[in-house]
Amino acid sequence: MNIGIVDYGAGNLRSVAKALEHCGAQVQMITTPSAFNEFDKIILPGVGAFGQAMSALNALGMKDALMAYIDSGRPFLGICLGMQVLFSGSEESPGIAGLDVFPGEVKRFPRTLKVPHLGWNQVQIESQSPLFKNLPDQAFFYFAHSYYAAPRESTCIRASTEYGDSYTVAIARENIFGIQFHPEKSQRNGLVLLQNYVDL
Repeated sequence: MNIGIVDYGAGNLRSVAKALEHCGAQVQMITTPSAFNEFDKIILPGVGAFGQAMSALNALGMKDALMAYIDSGRPFLGICLGMQVLFSGSEESPGIAGLDVFPGEVKRFPRTLKVPHLGWNQVQIESQSPLFKNLPDQAFFYFAHSYYAAPRESTCIRASTEYGDSYTVAIARENIFGIQFHPEKSQRNGLVLLQNYVDL
């Protein structure tokens, strides 16, 4: 299975690649818009700021190629910031449009909470997704983020967790998947999830 990881300067790409290779995938970095068509599956990882990520995707000419890939029906997975840019916009970067694949905003955690949200949290499965095959409800995954996605449409929500209040940590629609936590840092549970993506 040939999986492409989008390299736009906003991710810990090597750890994601190593975890995928452990699952038996062949992994290559995508550094040009034309390379998107070479892959069966694509992952968009990301750590950092929403606005910088969108600026980088635009500057590298990758935004249109990424949208064309998503529209092709092939599997796509966004991780952390790579999930957040699938939404319409973010409080982190007012006025900067996201990919708008899922209607909704990315919001900052309340000032009353310690930010960033860092560490292990239990994930509650809200509706079935192929990514959670062979994983129990309330499995632990590793988080590192200051903003969270707030979908306008509940039909895309696949899992949630609690930090202050409950919020969405996994979304899906047809071929498009997004997760807020870091599977590459989540030990066995993360490897099971990535294996499920490889096996789609």
